[in-house]
Amino acid sequence: MTTENPQWFTSSYSNNGGQCIEVATNLAASCGVVPVRDSKNPAGPLLDISADSFASFVASVKVGEFGNV
Repeated sequence: MTTENPQWFTSSYSNNGGQCIEVATNLAASCGVVPVRDSKNPAGPLLDISADSFASFVASVKVGEFGNV
């Protein structure tokens, strides 16, 4: 990953139930990636998703392409 610091956040819809992921969208424009990690294991592995793929995923969720999750 980059030397820039990811600014992690969890969705406001997460309700702090412990089944959350965190994303760092601040790297999308400068690095072209959106890192994702498990909120229960912040020192664990990261998944770097291309910014375009992440945007497509979020758009699909918003229009209900994955049903009620």
